[in-house]
Amino acid sequence: MQLQQTLRKNYLFEGKGLHTGKVAKMIVGPAPADTGIVFRRTDLGEGMQVEALAENVSNTARSTTISKGEASVSTIEHILSALTGMGVDNAYIDINNVEVPILDGSAKPYVDAIWNDGFQEQDQPRRYIEVKETVEIVNEEKGSLVRIEPADEFSYDIMVDFNSKVLGVQHAQWNQDVLYPEQIGTCRTFVFFHEIEFLFNHGLVKGGDVDNAIVIVEHPVTKEQVENMSRLFDIPALEVREDGYLSNLHLRFDNECARHKLLDLIGDLRLCGGFLKAKVTAEKAGHGINTTAAKAVRKSL
Repeated sequence: MQLQQTLRKNYLFEGKGLHTGKVAKMIVGPAPADTGIVFRRTDLGEGMQVEALAENVSNTARSTTISKGEASVSTIEHILSALTGMGVDNAYIDINNVEVPILDGSAKPYVDAIWNDGFQEQDQPRRYIEVKETVEIVNEEKGSLVRIEPADEFSYDIMVDFNSKVLGVQHAQWNQDVLYPEQIGTCRTFVFFHEIEFLFNHGLVKGGDVDNAIVIVEHPVTKEQVENMSRLFDIPALEVREDGYLSNLHLRFDNECARHKLLDLIGDLRLCGGFLKAKVTAEKAGHGINTTAAKAVRKSL
């Protein structure tokens, strides 16, 4: 029997939010058995908390936001993914602002801080989320799908296709034979060069820079465009490599972008309320369809 587990101590993370640019301090720490994962907005006063459950999802524009009453927390998917990938059942996440710090754009900072300390076993059995019938969500307009089928063991399989010559069609998997901390948690978020100005003008990626995102250059760009981006984010001048990525980074995996989309999927589906024991298949998935699937699973239970 698998017992629930929580963290051994508190861990502090601090940094700017990807979309708001606001700096937050976040403490991830132990919680009693059967608590699940709960965000607590310490800047709003005592009792201002939001449970990490699908019914609390309030926005999925480029990240996942949950809200309850006056309390709201955005870009929660990376920390939820990290806790799920490391096998944490219960945790309190205290945060003093509206958005979780983006850090390096992956779950690696959480894994690096927590993994080697191990975890504290608790005296209650783990509550697995098991579906009795297949749950399937389809968005025909976007060509996206998330299917969750009954299974004896968990498995996730995702296909990513942005009609991109740089990325191509990519696949990634997570199951009991894939070590999350090393093979999924290290994979960073990404953005296409041509999207950056649009996103910035619409109040997003105010905290984005080349240290926390992979930038993909899909179309030919001029030197002036690259210089403009450098000024926009106040970063040193960059160059575009022949493979379509900015010159500042080296990919951690050839399919790092698909692995990051898998990281997101794991985090979003944690909103089912626990560890899914199911076969998950996703195609061209994003936060909207991921969280819709999580809501459907909650309703099916």
